[in-house]
Amino acid sequence: MNSGYFRSMTTKKAIRALGLLVCVFTVSGTFAETEESVGTVSLVLGKAYLKSADKPQQLIRAGTLIHVSDQVETEANGHVHIQFVDNAYVSVRPDSRLEIVRYDFDATKPEDSSIKLNLVEGVTRAISGKGAKAARDRFRLNTPIAAIGVRGTDFVVSASGQSVRALVKEGAIVMAPFSSECLAANFGPCADNAVELTQDTMQVVQLDGSTPLPRLLPAPDERGPLSREEVEVAQTDSDAEEKAAGTDAYLEAVTSRKVTEVASNTVAPPKPPAVVLLPDLTPAQALSASTLATNQLVWGRYNGFAGQGANERITTTFAVAYADGREGTVKQGSLGSGGYHLFRAETGSQVIKPVDTGLVSFNLNSAQAFYSSNSGVVAMQVNSGNLDIDFGQRSFATRLGLNSNLTGKVDFSASGTIDETGIFYKNSDTQGLTGAVSIDGTEAGYFFDKQLKDGSIQGLTLWGAP
Repeated sequence: MNSGYFRSMTTKKAIRALGLLVCVFTVSGTFAETEESVGTVSLVLGKAYLKSADKPQQLIRAGTLIHVSDQVETEANGHVHIQFVDNAYVSVRPDSRLEIVRYDFDATKPEDSSIKLNLVEGVTRAISGKGAKAARDRFRLNTPIAAIGVRGTDFVVSASGQSVRALVKEGAIVMAPFSSECLAANFGPCADNAVELTQDTMQVVQLDGSTPLPRLLPAPDERGPLSREEVEVAQTDSDAEEKAAGTDAYLEAVTSRKVTEVASNTVAPPKPPAVVLLPDLTPAQALSASTLATNQLVWGRYNGFAGQGANERITTTFAVAYADGREGTVKQGSLGSGGYHLFRAETGSQVIKPVDTGLVSFNLNSAQAFYSSNSGVVAMQVNSGNLDIDFGQRSFATRLGLNSNLTGKVDFSASGTIDETGIFYKNSDTQGLTGAVSIDGTEAGYFFDKQLKDGSIQGLTLWGAP
């Protein structure tokens, strides 16, 4: 064979090798390009960095793509806005670290989405997108000591290794400490030892080393990580443009807020403390018999009245409660010499047929509660409440926030099973609950009692599906 043949073969091998390399690089590039991002940085103030396990650390700029497992870390002057693929919005404030643990958004079936974020430390604001709104039981924001689930919402969280606080601007959140029943690996809100916080309550929910359970506290009036004034600042990128143009100073809040420089060096006088008014879900006046008669579930009372007579708010006489095809379902003792009975409209079958056979989060429509002690009986406020019933799993979880001058704030919580007839209950040595849902699963009501050191609490609730 002559040298020309070898040159020809060498050339052909080189061409084939080059083609193979081109294919490898093309495939590799395709893989890199098809690694789907889950969000895009829309605004950056100061310095912030993107950290990933398999990539070098990079400085975050507007337009930076966010992927699952990425961690956004801001410096003391850093602030990052992220727009996610389901139109969710997250703001990462200064000195914070937020990890994108999972972001599976199904645009064709949003209810099948799974989203999990981890606030390692610092402050973040999250506004739910289509994924969290459609799959509330598959959204989770973890912090070092507690899990937060949502009900389609806009909220702010401040977290460290020892404490976590949250404030709700719109919607509601559920906070629960990690436990054997509430694992960081799970999705959705936890029911065990959970506290719900809703909008317009002028409260924050907090968990720290001073108490084993989350508690509701008055919202701070001063400016700070969770100041309501700062939370309500408009979210616009125009602030960043003004800063780039060199206008005035900026106060870092949930979003950037322009602050006019005070000409003098005088210190402004402190604001007077805000008066925090807790909501009371007990009607100011007793609901009329005609109003109650429109419900599928109605609380009837023995002996004319059951609790404190004039303080009865959501009960009626047996004659009204028993009308319109209702039958007795739940019977309970009560304060004084009377008793309560929950009547339910039935259609011949006592087996419930809920419209939504999954997890339903009920709204607390009305409630009443009394505290009984040696000093007598007084009406209590019912400031908050949540009731989640999973008809598919045959389970329920509920919590109430109560208050009075004699007891201070009292939390009531319970969880258990619900049977095919819609009856649910949970009893212990110190408290009890018995209730029922309507046949179609759109209404619920329960009686509850709780023993305190110097007395006891008893009350009634009426709930409606959202």
